[in-house]
Amino acid sequence: QVQLVESGGGLVQPGGSLRLSCVASGFTFSSYPMSWYRQAPGKNRELVGIIGRSGVVNHVNSVKGRFTISRDNAKNTVYLQMNSLTPEDTAVYYCYAVVSGAPYWGQGTQVTVSS
Repeated sequence: QVQLVESGGGLVQPGGSLRLSCVASGFTFSSYPMSWYRQAPGKNRELVGIIGRSGVVNHVNSVKGRFTISRDNAKNTVYLQMNSLTPEDTAVYYCYAVVSGAPYWGQGTQVTVSS
């Protein structure tokens, strides 16, 4: 079955960096776009960005220039490199894919930006 497993979250100081990973299994990873979402306390889940099968990426305006999504199809892994983090980036970050018409979420990884 489809599984998405995130890792790499943690506590980081403002201005710091983190790289999140999402390992996928149960489907042909290279054939599907992958997305990252985040949900801050008390807020709705929001899209961070999407990477297409060919590696073309779209990031939302709030993270452009700071966050970068990439993928390694040989490792069935999608990454989210986050730089210049601010307290407003504090959230649970989720990996997301739609496989054969069905939505799948990872369990999420907590990112806390605080001094």
